[in-house]
Amino acid sequence: MNSSGAVSDLQDLSWTREPAQEPLEENDAVQTAVRELIKAGKRNQVVELLKRWDPIDVMQLLTRLRLKHARKLFQWLPANPSIKVVAELRPEFRSILMEESTLEQFHDILDGLDPEDAVEILNEFPDDVADELIARLKDIDEIGTRGSYADDTAGRVMARKFVALPEDCTTGEAVAQMRAEADRIRRVFTVYVTDREGKLTGTIEVGRLLLAPADTPLRDIMNRDVLTVSADTDQEEVLRVARKRDMRTVPVVSAEGHLIGRVTPKQLTRIASDEANEDMLLMSGVSGESRADDTVLRIVRRRLPWLLAGLVGASVAATVVGSYEDQLAEAAILAAFIPVTMSMAGNAGLQASAVAVQGIATGALWSGDIFFRLMKELAAALFNGAIAGTILGCLVLIASFVVPLEEPMRLALATSLSLLCVTTLAAMVGATVPIILDKIGIDPAMAIGVFITSSNDVLGVLIFFLMATTFYLG
Repeated sequence: MNSSGAVSDLQDLSWTREPAQEPLEENDAVQTAVRELIKAGKRNQVVELLKRWDPIDVMQLLTRLRLKHARKLFQWLPANPSIKVVAELRPEFRSILMEESTLEQFHDILDGLDPEDAVEILNEFPDDVADELIARLKDIDEIGTRGSYADDTAGRVMARKFVALPEDCTTGEAVAQMRAEADRIRRVFTVYVTDREGKLTGTIEVGRLLLAPADTPLRDIMNRDVLTVSADTDQEEVLRVARKRDMRTVPVVSAEGHLIGRVTPKQLTRIASDEANEDMLLMSGVSGESRADDTVLRIVRRRLPWLLAGLVGASVAATVVGSYEDQLAEAAILAAFIPVTMSMAGNAGLQASAVAVQGIATGALWSGDIFFRLMKELAAALFNGAIAGTILGCLVLIASFVVPLEEPMRLALATSLSLLCVTTLAAMVGATVPIILDKIGIDPAMAIGVFITSSNDVLGVLIFFLMATTFYLG
């Protein structure tokens, strides 16, 4: 294959897996060749070519093509490969690519599958697509039960296929059972062990199972320290549990302790990605459901509440400034330091809250460690505030040699102390609020957006004028 010219032999066309957001030049010739085949309407040749590709490679090709060519290519793909490709696509691109005919095609496929297989395929889709497909399959009760679980819960994302064997089963029998289940369950990392009532009592990693003597009962080698989640456990908590215990799969049990599913490694990866994206949006003051392809109405509905909340905070800050009108009239120079104070307050609060949210999300912030962490934040904030305040005070004194200032020493003292207090208080608010929100069941990432910024602006301005009134105008 010549990367600079046309590809003569279709059989030689292959895609080199690209890192995230990093297109490779060696794929340019492949993209051009496929595009020309699509424009020429050579469906059979394209389909035969892409049947040999991994779904991730097909997904990357789709995202590199122009939208009209990507849609045509997607319509040409056979149903089963296209299902896997859709599962790999980013939500914003998927919603643009998929059309009503695509959903009808998937409906026909799912309608002819065993309910258990259909549920497994639905778990590969995002919630919006899966819910729409489920609505078209109302006659299949087992598939419909997926919709009985709330969004972003373990029950919504769990796989119903797993290997569960009784305690008195031997390792030889277990291996035979796994071989028999190979067609139904393609990847098995953990074998689950149950008692006579069917309740989960232990787990065995596949590697340990294969190395044990064939006549060993599972109860003798199983791990009895089993960590499970319920079907209504929030998916973020599931991810936290998996990370804390380094679990590849997380078992999901009913209220009676019976195993009903498992959260697979692929789903754990997807949860981590979804939660990271949601936190990023919340920290930016945008609804976690926002997408790049949102309509104008959705953009307004998902952003306006946050903007109005920011407006309320800004209005309160403006009210505080207005209440010190006389002081500003007496010393107009004070107005020059208001942006400095608000900026420092906002930055200090965002830094502290970002670290707190990260610690909560990764499980690094333990309950018994909270007081120690807050004391560290307080000490660091005092140091940072003292250094920043000292620098600002020195700048005021230096400026007094160039610009005539009344009582420069007192002005430097007032601005330095205000910056010290503002930085310290903002950091403590930023470090504390996410923890409080997490304790009461609210996503702590919300704290980094409008709430921290607005509250610190108000506190910053208030503290600044109190210091100015006390040490400069008093």
